[in-house]
Amino acid sequence: MDNQQLNKELGIRKEEVEKLLMSYLPSVDGRQKTVFDAVNYSVCAGGKRLRPILMMESFRMFGGTGTVIEPFAVAIEMIHTYSLVHDDLPAMDNDEFRRGKKTTHAKYGETMGILAGDALLNFAFETAMKAFDRLDDLAAVAKALRVLAQKAGMYGMLGGQVVDVEAEGRCDVTEDDLRFIHTLKTAAMIESSLMIGAILAGASDEAIENMEQIGRNVGIAFQIQDDILDVTGTLETLGKPILSDERNGKTTYVKIKGVEASSQEVRRLSDEAIDLLEKTAAHTDFMAALIRQLTVRNS
Repeated sequence: MDNQQLNKELGIRKEEVEKLLMSYLPSVDGRQKTVFDAVNYSVCAGGKRLRPILMMESFRMFGGTGTVIEPFAVAIEMIHTYSLVHDDLPAMDNDEFRRGKKTTHAKYGETMGILAGDALLNFAFETAMKAFDRLDDLAAVAKALRVLAQKAGMYGMLGGQVVDVEAEGRCDVTEDDLRFIHTLKTAAMIESSLMIGAILAGASDEAIENMEQIGRNVGIAFQIQDDILDVTGTLETLGKPILSDERNGKTTYVKIKGVEASSQEVRRLSDEAIDLLEKTAAHTDFMAALIRQLTVRNS
């Protein structure tokens, strides 16, 4: 699949996800309407919608049919959005712009930024549990829900964020430390996307484990590329301030290994992921092309 075809397919799939998200967002009314508005603003601020796209494609690759995947696809984007809302807070990265728009706390105030993130995390699980009404195999839904919870929590994304915050300003952060942080903070939710798609489609345990490893490679590669773009990108292309890692005293792959070696690592991880993908599933053209694009993205 060439870049033109990939971008066309990405556009179609992103539009599909956007429509799904809009159908699940709360109405802005009632006494708590401010938090509803902040939640909707946060979700509608844009983004690649990478995680729900990966989840729905994983579901399709393993022959999944029906709408059971939809609540989970929406839920994982809500969880991703909550993590960004909290990342941007003054106590964390203290960023006032994301995707070219004011961050949630910059628009609604710090207190509402905290509450909007909390609301999104809770609402994500309310949403995911709607899948119980859409599939007779309740055990598969429960397994998918367990993966979603574990990968988002202390043994996944949240745990990675803890270690990342504690590493700020330290001079002794190693490559192994960074691998641990990226595996949990970034890769865990991509692992979750690919695993849940496979689980709900009825894939084998071996295939689910392979999708987890593919997600790990993709997540680490994605984060290293993000670190590269923080040095080489611009505010216009990224939609957020550059050099934020340096400003926040963070050690990155780029700081340890340089841009070229970091780029080579992105390619290596992507190559391994694509190789395992082609051994695990059928109809992998779109997924393989999407993973490959991570090595050359500029935003």
